[in-house]
Amino acid sequence: MYLIVGLGNPEADYARTRHNMGVDVVNKLADKYKIAVSKDQFKGLFGMGEIGGEKVILLKPQTFMNLSGDSVAECVNFYKINLNNLIVVYDDIDTEPGKIRVRAKGGPGTHNGMKSVVSRLATEEFPRIRVGIGQPEFKDDLVNYVIGHVKDEDYEVLLDGIDKAADAVSHIVKYGIDSAMNKYNV
Repeated sequence: MYLIVGLGNPEADYARTRHNMGVDVVNKLADKYKIAVSKDQFKGLFGMGEIGGEKVILLKPQTFMNLSGDSVAECVNFYKINLNNLIVVYDDIDTEPGKIRVRAKGGPGTHNGMKSVVSRLATEEFPRIRVGIGQPEFKDDLVNYVIGHVKDEDYEVLLDGIDKAADAVSHIVKYGIDSAMNKYNV
């Protein structure tokens, strides 16, 4: 069984923000594979289904970004998820908009949501997909850049990354992390 987590903030207030790229990817997967992400548990919304014949759980933490690890750890522990089958998807300012990076493991960098996940799981040894959002024009504007609403023309570029990340998740589930890194890290 795979656990696919889309990091972000609760959608009511943070839909269409750069910080919710992970949530957008989970929404894309939910639509594509007809998985209702509506059960309220593990401090998040989740749903179960299949991708490529494999059972999956889609999880959208509702804890706000900085406490995402609470939701992820509860779900991992409840379902006894092998951490090789945990895929965390999140936004990345160091990757260009429309691009993604697939990693088998690694540190959280400056991302507070990933810092929370790594801290609560007490390991960096799990796959992740970083969805590029790029850098703000002015460094002082970082908070507004990541949680502010995105203009339509900018969101079109971000949609490319969302689509690629959803495809990469499916690829990992079907063919493994190494194959996904070879295919998507170009």
